[in-house]
Amino acid sequence: MPTDPGSSSTPVDNTLPPRIIPRSKHPISRKNIDREALKVLYRLRDAGHLAYLVGGGVRDLYLGKTPKDFDISTDARPGQLRKIFKNSRLIGRRFRLVQVFFHGNKIVEVSTFRCRSEFDLNGVTNNSEENILAANNTYGSPSDDAFRRDLTINSLFYEIENYTIIDYTDGVKDLEQGLIRFIGEPERRVQRDPARMLRVIRHAARNNFSIEPRTWQAIINHKDKLMLCPISRIRDELMKDLHSSACRIWTQLAMDSGIFYVLFPFYQPVHDAPESAENRELLLAIQAVVDRLHSKGTKLPDQILFSLLLLPWAIAEHDLLNKNCRGPEFHRFLHKIRSRLDEILGPMSIKRIHKERMAMHIVTLPQFIGFARDNNWPKWLKRKSYYRECDLFFRIFSEASGGKKIPEHIVAASVPQLSKVKHKPSRKRRYKKRGTPGPAFAAKKDGGIFGLKK
Repeated sequence: MPTDPGSSSTPVDNTLPPRIIPRSKHPISRKNIDREALKVLYRLRDAGHLAYLVGGGVRDLYLGKTPKDFDISTDARPGQLRKIFKNSRLIGRRFRLVQVFFHGNKIVEVSTFRCRSEFDLNGVTNNSEENILAANNTYGSPSDDAFRRDLTINSLFYEIENYTIIDYTDGVKDLEQGLIRFIGEPERRVQRDPARMLRVIRHAARNNFSIEPRTWQAIINHKDKLMLCPISRIRDELMKDLHSSACRIWTQLAMDSGIFYVLFPFYQPVHDAPESAENRELLLAIQAVVDRLHSKGTKLPDQILFSLLLLPWAIAEHDLLNKNCRGPEFHRFLHKIRSRLDEILGPMSIKRIHKERMAMHIVTLPQFIGFARDNNWPKWLKRKSYYRECDLFFRIFSEASGGKKIPEHIVAASVPQLSKVKHKPSRKRRYKKRGTPGPAFAAKKDGGIFGLKK
């Protein structure tokens, strides 16, 4: 578990002036900022409003990465934003955001500076019975907006007037030290939104950062509160981690903190068994192979990612590697695995078709191991609809167990490379003169379509 000697939390006094980092002291350049995001920033500045690039975009630019999104915060209200940007729309119910649309399906999200917290203004909790937020408390100042964010590294602002970074929470210091730290009191931040624990582990894994001790301890103390969050939200957060290129580190941190066993309680007896070290090593080795594939641009389907995550459990609970089912016995075992997946993954609300494919991956693994050992691949197997997915699943397991790396042509044949798919534009019928009847109309008029002649 990565830690840091410092154990102090970030101060929450937003009356102190922020630290201003000049252009000469930071690596962010406008040439690395999305052109449409710059257009929005300049348009807001020219309209007399404050506007900053915020959040993960600033963090990734500082670390030399390409941000996935470029979000902007401003002092302009949603109604004002709609007047400034005609190519926009309002979204959200509790707090309105404005999406600005550009050519190429690009969207830049713009939000108004928000107050520190709905019921936690200026660090004082409102203990009234109704806990109703007044309308004029929804919006706040730039400092309020910075302190309401979860992590120090996500609270940085970049402004285009002087090309400076505005830092209220020592986020730049934590970026330079490679440290993940909650803003404010860790215990309180975790209890108010338990999903923040997943974001801590995600950013630590993806950036290979350490976790500040008090933040880490808060996760350990309150990991069980994670299940108070909506299941759909937990599933979406989990899929972000499984599709990343840091699955191995994420899994290690999740197991060390205990969050892994909150998400997957059926793994607890597996990892408590005498051979738990072997099971853990296999799981981490599988995730390392997944990371290698993801780093090369391969997009593994959700069902394969879940099957790989569950494989050590299936090996331990069902003695999978010693199975060699054929005929009716194979179908009985497949039905057993399906039922077990329904039981353990029921709370995750995973699609039934995905669970059926996961069961097929797991049940056919012993067969594929046997065929590979004997170098005898029957022709009927390659004609099966599940062959390619199950073959890739087997090869990932084989590589994780010390076998050869998966050949690239096998990966390309098993997983569609979505980034390389080119969609041809649909062809539309065009006629020389507007209003001129087309050939179908002429044929219908003549009776040709119905085979009728006058």
